[in-house]
Amino acid sequence: GYGDSPPAETVATAQGRVAFLDHVLQELGMQRPVLISPSMSGRFALPFLLAQGDQLAGFVPIAPVGTKDYTAEQYQQVQTPTLILYGDHDARLGPQALQSLRHLPRHRVLVVPDAGHACYLDKPEDFHQALLGFLHQLK
Repeated sequence: GYGDSPPAETVATAQGRVAFLDHVLQELGMQRPVLISPSMSGRFALPFLLAQGDQLAGFVPIAPVGTKDYTAEQYQQVQTPTLILYGDHDARLGPQALQSLRHLPRHRVLVVPDAGHACYLDKPEDFHQALLGFLHQLK
């Protein structure tokens, strides 16, 4: 809903969103998945990463929202390998997210050239190449 979905009480809090995402991953039978989080999904992925990041094999935030909701100290506790991605034409949310996410100890940054906020749509080949490189590194 691009942020316009009707409110749901079960995901009104960060704890509720963590529980919801945990339930989805359990229902899908996923063990140590890589969580890819573009834009608005940051409201779900970031609290999950901070609360249960040890359950993830990796994390790929793509200019997610909500990064300023957490402190540098909270990010520094996370040991999940992370690939921070954003497009070089994303002058607002990408660099803003990087200011917080750079505190993750096990991170790399990749800026997709000639791409905007939705770099995975603007430059899908570059995006997928970066993603596959990160996934191969995790093995």
